[in-house]
Amino acid sequence: MKKMKAIICTEYGEPNVLKLTEVQKPIPKKNEVIVKIHSTAVTASDCLIRGLKIPGGHRFPMKQLMKFGMRVFIGFTKPRNPILGLVFSGVIEKTNNVSNYKLGDEVYGFTGVSRGTYAEYKCVSNKEIISGQMALKPKNASHQEATAIVYGGTLAIHFMRNANIKKGQKVLIYGASGANGTVAVQIAQYHGAEVTAVCSNKNFDLVKSLGANKVIDYTSKDAINKLEKYDFILDAVGKNKTSSLKVASKTSLTSNGIYASVDDGFLKIKPSYLQKLNTYFETGNFKAIIDRTYSLNDTEKAHEYVEEGHKKGNVIINVV
Repeated sequence: MKKMKAIICTEYGEPNVLKLTEVQKPIPKKNEVIVKIHSTAVTASDCLIRGLKIPGGHRFPMKQLMKFGMRVFIGFTKPRNPILGLVFSGVIEKTNNVSNYKLGDEVYGFTGVSRGTYAEYKCVSNKEIISGQMALKPKNASHQEATAIVYGGTLAIHFMRNANIKKGQKVLIYGASGANGTVAVQIAQYHGAEVTAVCSNKNFDLVKSLGANKVIDYTSKDAINKLEKYDFILDAVGKNKTSSLKVASKTSLTSNGIYASVDDGFLKIKPSYLQKLNTYFETGNFKAIIDRTYSLNDTEKAHEYVEEGHKKGNVIINVV
C-alpha cells in the first residue's frame, strides 16, 4: 500500500495535538477522483474543530449541549476523521468514472464535513462535485491564491446571498481584514456598494486597497459615532468576538436593512458559489490575501498563529 504524509488530530486540545505522520494513500472508488493537494489553509473552523470549541457566546447549559452535539457529529474523544482541513487546491491525479474531469486538471474546493485536506492526497466523489464542493480553479490564480479565496469566499457569498446588494447601497463589514472580511469587502465593492470596513487601524491600508470607501477602528473611543445607516451589515468574525461597536451596529440598519453573521446557521455550499468566485477572480476584480505560509510540517505553528486572532486574510499550508 502506498503511503502519504498527513497531519492527524490525535485528540481534542491545543495545537500540539496535531501530529505529522504517514498514512495510507486513498484509492479513488467508483465515481471519485483523487487530487494531489498543492496547498491547504488553516481556517478558524479548523481551530474550532481541533479544540472542540463552540462558536458564539453560549453559556450553560446551551454550551454543554452544543458541545455534546458536536462530539456526536465529529467524534467523541477525537475527530472521527483525524485528518482536518476544509479547503484545498491541487491537480487531479486519477479519475474513476467521473466524466467532467481529467488527469491534470487544476481544481480547488471546500470539502465540508469530509475534511481531510491536511494531507498530500484527497479523494472527492462525484456527488460532492455536483453539490459544488469542487471546481476548476480560476485560470489566473496560483494554487495558494485559489486556496486563499475559497474559504472566506464561500462563507461571504453564502451569508451575503440574501442581501441583494445594489449600486449605491451602504454596506458595513465588521472584521474586514480577516479571511471572510477581505472577500466580503471585495464582493460588496464589485456590486457598487459604498463599503465601510471595520478593523484595527493597522489594517486600514489593506482594506482600502480592496475597495473600502470608509474605515472604522473598532478600538477607537469615538467608533460608535462614526456609524451610519446601512443596507447590509456582515459580522465577518463571528460571535466569539464582540465589542461595543458591534453591539451598536445592530441598530444601525435602514428600515429594510439586513444583519448577518458568519455564525448564523450552517454553511450549505451551492454549485454557484465556486463559479462566482471564478468569475470574480478571472475578471481581475479580486485579490487573494495571504498573511503567512507554512509547510505541512509546521501546521502546529500555523494553528498557533491563527488562534492569536490577528491574521490578515489567510494562512496557507504548502503541501507540495
